[in-house]
Amino acid sequence: MTATPGRKAHPLPTPAELRGRFPVADYLGRQIQQHRQAIRDILAGRDSRLLVVIGPCSIHDEVAALEYGEKLAALADELSDRVLLVMRAYLEKPRTTVGWKGLLYDPQRTGEGNLHEGLERSRALLLNLASLGLPLATEALSPMAMDYLDDLVSWTAIGARTTESQIHRELVSGLPMPVGFKNGTDGSVGVAVNAMKSAAHGHHRLGISEHGMPAMITTAGNPDTHLVLRGGRGVTNYDVASISAAMAELEQAGVSTSVMVDCSHDNACKRPERQPDIAHEVMAQRKSGNLAIRGLMVESFLEQGRQDDQGELAHGQSITDPCLGWAQTETLLRDLGESF
Repeated sequence: MTATPGRKAHPLPTPAELRGRFPVADYLGRQIQQHRQAIRDILAGRDSRLLVVIGPCSIHDEVAALEYGEKLAALADELSDRVLLVMRAYLEKPRTTVGWKGLLYDPQRTGEGNLHEGLERSRALLLNLASLGLPLATEALSPMAMDYLDDLVSWTAIGARTTESQIHRELVSGLPMPVGFKNGTDGSVGVAVNAMKSAAHGHHRLGISEHGMPAMITTAGNPDTHLVLRGGRGVTNYDVASISAAMAELEQAGVSTSVMVDCSHDNACKRPERQPDIAHEVMAQRKSGNLAIRGLMVESFLEQGRQDDQGELAHGQSITDPCLGWAQTETLLRDLGESF
């Protein structure tokens, strides 16, 4: 067969092969199932704790990520009766045009890409983070990537750019964990509502089997989806009126009215230092009686801000979106715990 000009194929291990080389121990598998159920219970209102998905924008340094995870795990134990902390372990970075696409695709950040190494390092990192006792969150960008990693993830996000994608709705319908659909890039929630309705139903989709063969994947539907409000195009949507309007639209559509507020992205107007104020404002709404507010999302790393990916990098500082530093993070999480 003649190769397509400008295209090269680099063979990769099958999902079964990678999972075989980096297996999930029985105790860890039980822990992940328990974490998924705890998140379901919070989203359904059976558990009154606050769900907080927190961590780096995108992980580029496994050593710093594990250091962050150790700090978060210690705090998670302390706050566990009031807050369920889920660590962001985002391995894919959606780009508006071009740029570094994440540890999964370009682990050495040379621009040349190495998915084989990226898959191995990503799975090893998730195993190490999960072994700390933390539930893990990621964003599902490539449906095929989830075939390699989804057994280690307790909560998944579908981003604003992909919530409208039929492929991602079909993917979610077969995922084994709760999933949050973000509102559209313009701030509207209609596409997320439609996504939740679609993902609740079974689908037949094109995919690969665990042994790497093309296959028709048949899914049963995912009942555990919810809305994530992240603002859009200069518009914030974490205020009382915005959340009430979103809940009304969810209720009219007959889907879950549970809401998570993303304190970063357009809600923070690209200013990470605003995240604690947003979190406190949203929690004030919850204390005033809006118990459908079930969670928060925060971007946080060891060091505050961001840096360009060049020269000698500062340890524990994001190379993508700016984040809160650990000192600010610890203060925020303790404040959230005390607010119950």
